[in-house]
Amino acid sequence: MCSSRIGYLDISVGVSGNMLLGALLDAGLEQATLQAALDALSIQGLEVEARRVQKNGIAATLVEIQTAHQRHFRYLADILAILEESTLPSLVKEQSAAVFTRLARAEARVHGVGVEEVHFHEVGALDAIADVVGIVGMVAGLHALGVEALYASPVPLSHGQVQTAHGMLPVPPPAVLTLLEGVPVRGIEVRGETVTPTGAALVVTLAHDFGPPPFMLLDRVGHGAGHRHFPLPNIVRLLVGRPLAADGSAATRTETLILLETNIDDMTPEWLAPLLDDLLTAGALDAWLTPIQMKKGRPGFEISVLSPLSAVATLQALLFTHTSTLGIRQIAVVRHALPRRVERVDTPYGSIRIKVAEYAPGYHKAAPEYEDCRAAARAHRVSLIEVYAAAQTAWRDHG
Repeated sequence: MCSSRIGYLDISVGVSGNMLLGALLDAGLEQATLQAALDALSIQGLEVEARRVQKNGIAATLVEIQTAHQRHFRYLADILAILEESTLPSLVKEQSAAVFTRLARAEARVHGVGVEEVHFHEVGALDAIADVVGIVGMVAGLHALGVEALYASPVPLSHGQVQTAHGMLPVPPPAVLTLLEGVPVRGIEVRGETVTPTGAALVVTLAHDFGPPPFMLLDRVGHGAGHRHFPLPNIVRLLVGRPLAADGSAATRTETLILLETNIDDMTPEWLAPLLDDLLTAGALDAWLTPIQMKKGRPGFEISVLSPLSAVATLQALLFTHTSTLGIRQIAVVRHALPRRVERVDTPYGSIRIKVAEYAPGYHKAAPEYEDCRAAARAHRVSLIEVYAAAQTAWRDHG
């Protein structure tokens, strides 16, 4: 079994979908693997073109996407349908959908419309095929390289103006700033748009934390180039390696998260279950209810939401919108997580995903994915316990 990998995005000037694809290819992702991910979409004639370029004396990979037919994806529902109908792995579908949904929510907020009304071409959020490919390709590429956790530097903010369908807008564009709420940023003396909405959506959705590079045994570095030229090299660097503790030993992943809490005693409990699903879909790492006794002896619930820094604003908005609360507590917490990866095993009940974690050198624990096991149990009319046991046995035999 291979060791899990982590990745770090060093964003010095800006970030876009094609720059991230270039960094992936430069870091060792096979172009054929990226092409296979695109072929899994029901879009005819997509082809990846990559070439080496120089950016201020640094060799980098520039990616361009060619298509025989420009297919217009106008609404979020259109894009989500394409993802659902594709043959991409489930994890890639889910993460790609999360990026698109975050992008649509940001545009909806900026333009004061519902998410379902966001017309991507009118607001300039997606450049048709190129950004669809950028999002799906980035998620699939990280998956193919075995990157289980992604981190990023603070995001640079340039200045100036950019021409859009709505006329001249300030840089960074409003949608980009909305996406970056809750994310560390820094200013740079560069005029012109350097961070695209697609690039911002990818980084804030996929990155576990922002700051300096984590301790890692560095395996490879990839440079992804942007089309535009700036005084500073217009590249994104992707560092890929294996996590280490400060003393050089195998490490747990340490990340700063936010715990959101609020107490509720005046809502019917049946409204709370769908709220938890909405919170998880919107980016919460975990969400749960705890029965409590409130003042005057009233029974109530404490709603707890574990959030990455990048999703705090979105999750707070959901709590204020869909509960009766008037206040939310916010607590910074540090989580230590074991390095993990997802494998697949074949069982008599079909293919089941297994989450594998290494808790000491050479020692692993594995947990079958609940949704896979539940679907298999229903399809074969057996107990959930039987499917779990079969998956565990298959993993032990495979290892």
